[in-house]
Amino acid sequence: MHEYSLVQALLQQVEAEARARQASAVHRVTVRIGPLAGVERALFATAYQLSVPGTLCENAALVMTGEDIIWRCQVCDARIPDGSVLTCPACGWPARLAGGDALVLERIELEVPRERT
Repeated sequence: MHEYSLVQALLQQVEAEARARQASAVHRVTVRIGPLAGVERALFATAYQLSVPGTLCENAALVMTGEDIIWRCQVCDARIPDGSVLTCPACGWPARLAGGDALVLERIELEVPRERT
């Protein structure tokens, strides 16, 4: 269950960004999780809920988005169709994974003080 350590790292990053902007609260945290990221979404959500009390993220909603699995040719960069053999139909080279394995902090919605003019 490495999701707990991933959430701890996420919260550290969010809180560092919030402090840098003098935020008084975090309202929403959006992460993108690909199907090949090795992250169990339900465990990640549970770890988040158990980890946020006492942090700036205590009342922040967690939004999880996804991404498609994308394979591309490592030579000509052609997209390899889903469900096909992982070699390029154009040039025969092996495919490389180009998407679907990400765990990315995409967005943080913060409450920050207004700038004085």
